[in-house]
Amino acid sequence: MKTLQLENTPITYYIDDTANNHWVVFAHAAFVDHRMFKKQFQYFAGKYNLLAIDILGHGNSVHAQKGDSIEQMSDWINLIFQKHNITAAHFVGVSLGSVFIQDFANKYENRVLSLACFGGYDINNFDIQRQKSNTKGQMAMMLKALVSVKWFAKANKKISAYTSEAQEEFYKLNLQFRKSSFIYLAKLQSFVNKYPRKPRQYNLLVGCGEHDIPMEIDIVNEWAAYEQCDKVIIQGAGHCANMDKPSEFNTCLESFWSSCNK
Repeated sequence: MKTLQLENTPITYYIDDTANNHWVVFAHAAFVDHRMFKKQFQYFAGKYNLLAIDILGHGNSVHAQKGDSIEQMSDWINLIFQKHNITAAHFVGVSLGSVFIQDFANKYENRVLSLACFGGYDINNFDIQRQKSNTKGQMAMMLKALVSVKWFAKANKKISAYTSEAQEEFYKLNLQFRKSSFIYLAKLQSFVNKYPRKPRQYNLLVGCGEHDIPMEIDIVNEWAAYEQCDKVIIQGAGHCANMDKPSEFNTCLESFWSSCNK
């Protein structure tokens, strides 16, 4: 994939535009970067045009200027679309990434062919009590990071992945996360319940791994029920199902996208 910089922004992104097909946008989980989708890039290369983005504060998107905020991510993605003449795309988000692809869909619905949200929640209909519970857990983890990123990464890999191979891969990526980037994540609550729920004009897939935390599995089941959308619980996988079970994850996406074209 080609590594590119979006002019006048801190955003680094990656493109493979060699396929004569739809575009797919990948948005990664917190504390890692676009490389968590390595197995997806290998599998879908030549089948779809691929776009991956390092979220502000992650990977190579760390050279921010005063005033840069994660609240601008959707607008930056839209600028990338304009630059490369991308009319619309399928979006795949894992955990944190699912927040940003939903925010993009709220603002630029006509550019969305489908959303696939794994390990996430509906940002337009998120229960406040669950939000508080989730925030407490995140704060406890962040305190570890402030002491030692290595200590934080060791604890985080067990929460974020299930298989030993995926845990080690996540750990190596997490080690490169900068403590200074936590400041950008402080704005995450601004995405929650900002827009009202409304009928979607595109297909939605929600999912997680069977070994994700029970609250996430409940969220996915409830989300799928009230949206009447596609749902998948990937066996043998944890929070970052694409890393734990890449083959099953890829097949699931391919089947979902095929159904969108019918």
